[in-house]
Amino acid sequence: MKISACMLLSLALLSLNAQAARIKDVASVEGVRSNQLVGYGLVVGLPGTGEQSPFTEQSFKTMLSNFGINLPAGMKSQIKNVAAVAVHAELPAFAKPGQAIDVTVSSVGSSKGLRGGTLLQTFLKGLDGQIYAVAQGSLVVSGLGAEGADGSRVVVNTPTVGRIPNGAMVEREVPSPFAQGDYITFNLNRGDFTTAKNLAAAINGFIGDETARTLDARSVQVRAPRDIDQRVSYLATLENLTFEPASDSAKIIINSRTGTIVIGKDVRLFPAAVTHGGMTVTIAENPTVSQPNALADGETVVVPNTIIDVRPDRSRMFKFDPGVTLDELVSTVNAVGAAPGDLMAILEALKEAGAIHGELVVI
Repeated sequence: MKISACMLLSLALLSLNAQAARIKDVASVEGVRSNQLVGYGLVVGLPGTGEQSPFTEQSFKTMLSNFGINLPAGMKSQIKNVAAVAVHAELPAFAKPGQAIDVTVSSVGSSKGLRGGTLLQTFLKGLDGQIYAVAQGSLVVSGLGAEGADGSRVVVNTPTVGRIPNGAMVEREVPSPFAQGDYITFNLNRGDFTTAKNLAAAINGFIGDETARTLDARSVQVRAPRDIDQRVSYLATLENLTFEPASDSAKIIINSRTGTIVIGKDVRLFPAAVTHGGMTVTIAENPTVSQPNALADGETVVVPNTIIDVRPDRSRMFKFDPGVTLDELVSTVNAVGAAPGDLMAILEALKEAGAIHGELVVI
């Protein structure tokens, strides 16, 4: 199989950055982000797949006491349909009280599965310890586990993790700095000085000089109106503004597990000479039997007979001139009949010799 098709596809993919992009596709607004929430709760109603652990029992007794039910001292509750779980969710930016968000529920004990269970009211807290949402509802579990009487077990996916779509109600809004100050800041998804400069230039060219200025390779600060309605309209206009991001740095990415090679369009080679080829060594064992004459007083023995065959392949040498491009590299390697695995070894050798103008990344 020729390498050119794979390489040209990689070239096409990596050259997309050179096209115009909207600001909203390459940057985010500082302060406008989601927040992580986490909580601890109980899942009940399990079909015998719960757990009997000390912390689950303690949590179960605490839940009962909240409803005014106190178990006798020293009594050990037999709970096989209850599991202790960790609950986490992402609280989107500007989420308001009364809106619903999805939650993920994961077993923290020895439960064999959460299928068929229901999460009881669980408080979800932020980093500041405040409660921002309350989760409750029936779990949707894609995993399945089955166990036989002889101890054999079959597990499909992960039965100890489930989700509750719209399973948490937002109770508190997270304060956002979006409406504060005289500026908004765009943070680039990929830090690059050239991209930051081009983004600021595009905004200044559209709004006016000294509207935007770069803070570093990732952040661009933009003057914005204080009125919140005007600020929203202003940002809606800016985020759809197109500009030319910088192209990616010269880079070669090699996936050593799959043999996939991606070469950026800006990769160049310094002068170098490469020889490709080797030899094939075949070792075969052909033992022979030595049989003595009928009247001879001898023994039958097996005599080893090893055959070693060395066949040199046709080694070819090719030369790279200064500034060789991707197309020339692929054509040259194809001319000597090298496979993608051979190309990987050639590229690593060229990098070791300092003949590649670009970064070589092996994953």
